[in-house]
Amino acid sequence: MDSGSVAWILTSMAMVIFMTPGLALFYGGMVRSKNLLSMLMMNIICMGVVSILWAVIGFSFAGGEGSFIGGFSNAFMSGVDDGESLLNFVFALSFAIITPALISGAIADRMRFSAWLTFISVWSVLVYSPVAHWVWGTGGWIGHGWLEEHFASLDFAGGTVVHVNAGAAALVACIMLGSRRGWPKTPMPPHSLHLTILGAGILWFGWFGFNAGSALAADDNAILAAVNTQLAAGAAMVGWLIVERVKTGHATTLGAASGAVAGLVAITPGAAYVTGMMPIVIGLGAGALCFWAISLKHKLHFDDALDVVGVHLVGGLFGSLALGFVASNAAFTDHAEGLFFGGGFDLLIGQVISNGAAFIYSAGLTFVILKVIDALVPGGIRASDDEELQGLDLSYHAETAYDMN
Repeated sequence: MDSGSVAWILTSMAMVIFMTPGLALFYGGMVRSKNLLSMLMMNIICMGVVSILWAVIGFSFAGGEGSFIGGFSNAFMSGVDDGESLLNFVFALSFAIITPALISGAIADRMRFSAWLTFISVWSVLVYSPVAHWVWGTGGWIGHGWLEEHFASLDFAGGTVVHVNAGAAALVACIMLGSRRGWPKTPMPPHSLHLTILGAGILWFGWFGFNAGSALAADDNAILAAVNTQLAAGAAMVGWLIVERVKTGHATTLGAASGAVAGLVAITPGAAYVTGMMPIVIGLGAGALCFWAISLKHKLHFDDALDVVGVHLVGGLFGSLALGFVASNAAFTDHAEGLFFGGGFDLLIGQVISNGAAFIYSAGLTFVILKVIDALVPGGIRASDDEELQGLDLSYHAETAYDMN
């Protein structure tokens, strides 16, 4: 292996790992102060639980030789004993960690911690790993899964595997848990936008490892992915704030942070598949669309507490489907062209099928998993009224984020 590429992939891995604490701060600032530590724990615990499960079976299910799942050939790290396979293992692990963590924002303030631990353990193995295998195939990372082989779909860095997958689960989970006490009549503003902005900055930084690292080499694809990542995030921030200013009369710091993340999500599936001004177009579209999408929770009456569905599901779908129109063979990857570049409808159809399959599988399995956990975990998946009223920090962790004495 080229030493420069190895160094870049290891650096990217560390950047993606850093995204999970960044996500914890991003979400943590948006909840009420009595639930800050709970939100931090729901994210940070993924770094422990998923790491163990990835070594035991997750990596094998994601990257083995099977069709629906990878099988058991790499269970308990069997055969993962050379530099290349270990590098693949640990880089892919960083993605496996943050994906279930994304779901936590949708069910903030009201899920029992023991139920969350059980959920991420089962979901990461039975949902994340199979979907990663479908898209990226043998080797577990940027290979050729059956969705790409049979339907010519594209996902450079996780638009389908990470964001649509987690977004579908978040939608089902927040509906099954029900609304927070008092929502939507009781105001529940973010308690610390300072933390949210810091978290957004960490996510933005880490996303260069997320996208450019997915080139798996220090090459032209990595450079293109880095450029597109920056342009899309900046454009989405501007797009979100323009719509917000028109709709509400204000441009908010929360809107700036949310818009940037929406752009990062939307460019992920096509980070090295688009060129020129297309990442700016995708970013502007994602910012405007995701701003509109978060209003749906009020119209459809589901309490997606921190807008995971509006940003990650909608942003991931938008970015993935946009490839069907604007993917370009001018990109270094030399993949299929989108409709606007003379490629016909094949890629667009493939993107619809791939994301539809991931959505249906994730949503369906999430429903089943939560139903079983609700029946088996003492107290069920939902915190009691007293626990929710007191705050999950004290109820489950016997700590408070701020000492007012």
